[in-house]
Amino acid sequence: MVKYSKYLLVVSLLLIANSASAQCAMCRAVLESEESGVPAAAINDGIVYLMAFPYLLLIVVGWAVYRIYKKKKAIA
Repeated sequence: MVKYSKYLLVVSLLLIANSASAQCAMCRAVLESEESGVPAAAINDGIVYLMAFPYLLLIVVGWAVYRIYKKKKAIA
């Protein structure tokens, strides 16, 4: 029973992710109406910025934890 519930969970998450990949109506309207491609480039830059900052935050927190761990190990 547990084996089947894990497969069901994976399949349902895959189906949900497929339908959740749409963009908002306003973004879609702006991107479809402009032919120059400038708004599309701006949207792509915004996505990259929004994606980069959580990773930078994780790197900084990981580096701080590493320094604390290294300092505790040197004292002990």
